[in-house]
Amino acid sequence: MAINLLPIGRVERWILEEISKCIKEKFNLDSKILEPMELPKDAFDELRKQYNSTLLIHILSQKFKSRTLAITSADLYAENLNFIFGQAQLNGKIAIVSIARLDPKFYGEGENNELLRKRMRKEIVHELGHIFGLEHCKNKNCVMSFSSSVFEVDQKPEDFCEECKKKLKI
Repeated sequence: MAINLLPIGRVERWILEEISKCIKEKFNLDSKILEPMELPKDAFDELRKQYNSTLLIHILSQKFKSRTLAITSADLYAENLNFIFGQAQLNGKIAIVSIARLDPKFYGEGENNELLRKRMRKEIVHELGHIFGLEHCKNKNCVMSFSSSVFEVDQKPEDFCEECKKKLKI
């Protein structure tokens, strides 16, 4: 079984390669990098200057029938949230991760690809965890804990706690 990696909009090649490597290391699954897709204009909220992740997942679920992880540098939001790092269908096929707010440059810091890489890996593992049946975990020492800020992303580990490992359905 492989996971499709779908760049939406402009995503640097090293990011896709890092994500592919992460999927192999953490889930022992191969991934296939697909041709980039344009950001759907109807998912953009002009007032917020962000893309609606729920709408993007709906669009992707119509287009892809196999497990697909979309990666974008666009800023995302979901209903009742100012922004999100990612979203996934629980026990589903589609997940999306935005690198926008994971990038230190978003916060006015200098370029730091190592920090971006660490944050990306955590969010990839987290969103794929949802696809593989995991809900948010109350254990802050679990990658499945909910992150409402980049500070919380930085604090949590890249791995599942023992309880979540037992529940994982790959």
